Amino acid sequence: MSVLRNRQPSCVPLVAHEKGRTTDSDEITVSLYENEVPSFIEREMEKLYENVFSSFSKARVESDGRNASAYVVRMGSKVTTVFLFWRRDRKVEVINEVIPVNEDDVRFFSDTIFSAFPSVTAITFQAVQASISRLPFPYQRFNCLEDIVLTLPATPQAYLASLGKSTRQNIKHYLKAFQRSFPSYRFEIFVKSEVSEQHIREIVRLSGARMAVKKKVSLHDDKKTKQLIELVRMHGFVAVETIDGRVCAGVICTRSGANYFMHVIAHDPEYDRYSLGTLCCYLTICECIERSGKEFHFLWGRLEYKYRFLGLQRELDRVVVYRSPAQFLLNGDIALKIAFRGYGRQLKRWLLDPKRTNSLIGRVLSKGVEGVRKLSRFSLRFSTGRDGDSTN
Repeated sequence: MSVLRNRQPSCVPLVAHEKGRTTDSDEITVSLYENEVPSFIEREMEKLYENVFSSFSKARVESDGRNASAYVVRMGSKVTTVFLFWRRDRKVEVINEVIPVNEDDVRFFSDTIFSAFPSVTAITFQAVQASISRLPFPYQRFNCLEDIVLTLPATPQAYLASLGKSTRQNIKHYLKAFQRSFPSYRFEIFVKSEVSEQHIREIVRLSGARMAVKKKVSLHDDKKTKQLIELVRMHGFVAVETIDGRVCAGVICTRSGANYFMHVIAHDPEYDRYSLGTLCCYLTICECIERSGKEFHFLWGRLEYKYRFLGLQRELDRVVVYRSPAQFLLNGDIALKIAFRGYGRQLKRWLLDPKRTNSLIGRVLSKGVEGVRKLSRFSLRFSTGRDGDSTN
């Protein structure tokens, strides 16, 4: 494979011709846009990924003043891959998350970055569906999160019929009981510019209060709440349940293409006996179906209700690629931290498996794991600000 580089101030095109290919339409072109993101990127990313966690909008909202760069692969005139990334010091961090990334994607991107930026020693993919078995570079790969995803049927009626018998009965029973007990009850959807900052803050407050009861720490501080408000106003909606105009439950979602992403769900514990959180989640999913949604992402946190609503688990990995074996050793602090997180997560999942937690020793070990998690949560937060079920 021959590579031609034409140096320009902001865009460095890399043109690669595959062996045996002769037509112009088969030409593969790779372009690097350093410290800038061209206007076409947002449109192409939504078309390719339909994922708010792989969007320029989210990167822009969470940039903290950093300038993102873009990597674009074209087959002829068709864009086939877009990765946004930040380059800082000697590291590159890929912004795209929660999407499938195959071995060719990682290899081609790593080769391009290491060739274009001789000072870069390590590249990190934070949370992707990695399909990798071998690379020409040293690398680490550890599971770091799970995305629990519901494939949406054609109609709300079909969805209700697909749920388990007890779930269907509970939804019907509690919805009738709640409407009967509270005649002023309303379920409403507010989209993009209609979204009220007050609604989002109230739902985040309810979520934080419930997590505090469980002795968990919410990551939705004021800064992240402001970011969420901005993102939802561009790409989302808020589902709100009210009684006499007061918020008693809600779901905060974003949308990319035909896919929906649930960032926060919460309800007032005063209405626990009506399973209000379950009702709000179900009605929100039905709303996404009505809007021709394809997938509903419950995101991270292996909570039972997500599976009860027919979500299926997709594993997300953190992948770190090093320029050479020597650089792997020189980046030992990163390598050890990645390994510590990865093996710690594996151990926790093994210990918290229901087959083990039923025994006395299993329960003791589970309590120990929970204690360690609480102590390490502040120092080992993901750079994207997530730690398990914190959004729920």
